[in-house]
Amino acid sequence: MKALIWQGTNKVGIETVPDPALLLPSDAIVKITSTAICGSDLHLLDGYIPSMEKGDIMGHEFMGEVVEVGRDVKRLKVGDRVIVPFNIACGLCDHCTRGNYSACDNTNPNHRMAEALYGAVSGGGLFGYSHIYGGYAGGQAQYVRVPFADVGGFKIESSLRDDQVLFLTDIFPTGYQAAENCQIVKGRDVVAVFGAGPVGQFAARSAQMLGAAKVIIVDRVPERLKMAEAAGIETINYEQTDVLIALREATGGRGPDHVIDAVGLEAHGHGPGALMDTAKQKMRLNFDRITALRWAILSCAKGGTVSMPGVYGGLVDKMPMGAAFAKGLVFRMGQTHTHRYVRPLLAHIEKGDIDPSFVITHRATLDEAPELYKTFRDKHDGCIKVVLDPWGQPAGTA
Repeated sequence: MKALIWQGTNKVGIETVPDPALLLPSDAIVKITSTAICGSDLHLLDGYIPSMEKGDIMGHEFMGEVVEVGRDVKRLKVGDRVIVPFNIACGLCDHCTRGNYSACDNTNPNHRMAEALYGAVSGGGLFGYSHIYGGYAGGQAQYVRVPFADVGGFKIESSLRDDQVLFLTDIFPTGYQAAENCQIVKGRDVVAVFGAGPVGQFAARSAQMLGAAKVIIVDRVPERLKMAEAAGIETINYEQTDVLIALREATGGRGPDHVIDAVGLEAHGHGPGALMDTAKQKMRLNFDRITALRWAILSCAKGGTVSMPGVYGGLVDKMPMGAAFAKGLVFRMGQTHTHRYVRPLLAHIEKGDIDPSFVITHRATLDEAPELYKTFRDKHDGCIKVVLDPWGQPAGTA
């Protein structure tokens, strides 16, 4: 089969690799019909998430058709159309039974690697996201093996298009959980979202769905800001104004009640802190650039919530913890418990409350993915979200 392979820092390519096979009786094989490039994939491309190995198959947002099942799989059958959450959960451990699926105890065989790096027990396995998270092959390919298929394979039995349900695998639940973590008081609370990429777009719309009185999104890319404005979301371009002053002015001086950091470890920005972050990260003296997180803490109202769906990779520097303590802020963060949200959010899509395909700007074949990784990373051509067809042929081919 064809697959997108990590070939080294800043280098990915399409290669022919063996088709996946059933390894355990609880596995299924899925023929992928749609897959996407996620913003967190860029952290792998740029080399900031350790333990990637040459030959690893990337991608964790995918869906398709079941073509083979193990003997213990009961809920799925060959021919079922399924979406598959990016995180892998057993469904049986204490965390899974509590609904905290991303913290699964049984799906990361390499958990000791994460413990050595982070100094703490890690969560479960992830598709296509380094050996720290289990070394599982990802879904930017023509086929994928799905472990614990009865838990991770969600049947789509309606006539909804792939692009309407594909993002239930990650970015829609991730944005929704980020908003839900704010515990928004309907009609009263103001929510600010740093980052107008795909997760930020879904976080902002989820805050609207949950009843926020006002939602403000902060970014610098005109196409992203226009996408947010189309949904009635206020915008701030941090390159054109002092973002902290602008947020205070927009909230009567108190700051947003809740702030969502939908950026993560490769935040852009300006000022001494941003310059120092960039220099230290390039020299591998610091894992993360945290301009967005600093702004989130400094702008948030007293007693508010800083919700962090953006991915962080390790140690951070010059975090304004004194401000966070003085304000009594609540921090909520971590990988999304995707399985918890698939059915409720699917119901919203089926009712017409939201069509997640709004975020797609580019469609391409798998063969075109390496170039689109760079287009997406460098924010060229108005690129916000890329969806790939693993079976399509590039233009001009027979």
